[in-house]
Amino acid sequence: MTNCIFCRIIERSAPAEILFENDSVICILDKQPIHFGHTLILPKQHGETFLDLPPSDHRALMEATQLICSALKRSLGIEDFNIFSNNGKVAGQSVFHLHWHVTPRYANDHIRFELSLKDYPDDAMALYGQRIRDHINSTV
Repeated sequence: MTNCIFCRIIERSAPAEILFENDSVICILDKQPIHFGHTLILPKQHGETFLDLPPSDHRALMEATQLICSALKRSLGIEDFNIFSNNGKVAGQSVFHLHWHVTPRYANDHIRFELSLKDYPDDAMALYGQRIRDHINSTV
């Protein structure tokens, strides 16, 4: 996909600071990091969101994520990290090629994911649960 910056990085037609690569994934430093060391983990096969990733590629993605998290902790002395992926425009995705973010975290780094948590009213949790289970059961 020539208009996808991540595909161009994978093809080596766009620059990136590559940390790790194998047949299935490539890991690069984010050029606009939350903290230095912020890493992006990209499946080499183009797909816009997590739902587009073939199940056969899940293991490689998770293994590369664990490798990067471990390397960040050891090499940068970070305390902790976040792993996240924005899937779709409403979720904040800006590059439409599936990727994980691994973001170093430090005590008092003033990064906050501001949430407005809700409580299920009455029996709404059971209703949502049943609705989701019904769909799962109809697709497996």
